Amino acid sequence: MNTRITRFGVSIDDKLLVQFDDLISEKGYVNRSEAIRDLIRDVLVREEASSPEAEVIGTLTLVYSHEVREIADRLNDIQHDNYRNIISTVHVHLDAHNCLEVLILKGVSHVVKKIADHLLSIKNVRHGKLTITTTGNE
Repeated sequence: MNTRITRFGVSIDDKLLVQFDDLISEKGYVNRSEAIRDLIRDVLVREEASSPEAEVIGTLTLVYSHEVREIADRLNDIQHDNYRNIISTVHVHLDAHNCLEVLILKGVSHVVKKIADHLLSIKNVRHGKLTITTTGNE
């Protein structure tokens, strides 16, 4: 792929530029251009993934107590009901009482979000978060 690079100028307040430079330095960027490219990519990916019919990949992280009766069974049942969209899971015992489960989901955005919402709404799921990105096809 032969990509042409275009240079353009940006006007920015001095204070904001100092904050930006501090941030990109903390994150290990070697220059402002790469940081700005990543910011633009992030906005474009979020915009694409927000379309209900966009093909997306999601990671869903759940934390729950395995001591709560039947929670593991409920989570497992929902995962089996959605086996076409849940492509992988990892189960970790955090301590003697708590479990972490990470699910990788794939499908159209509104379906992935619906599955995640269903799992997150199960009583006694202590915390959870869905992170979505695009498949990179667009």
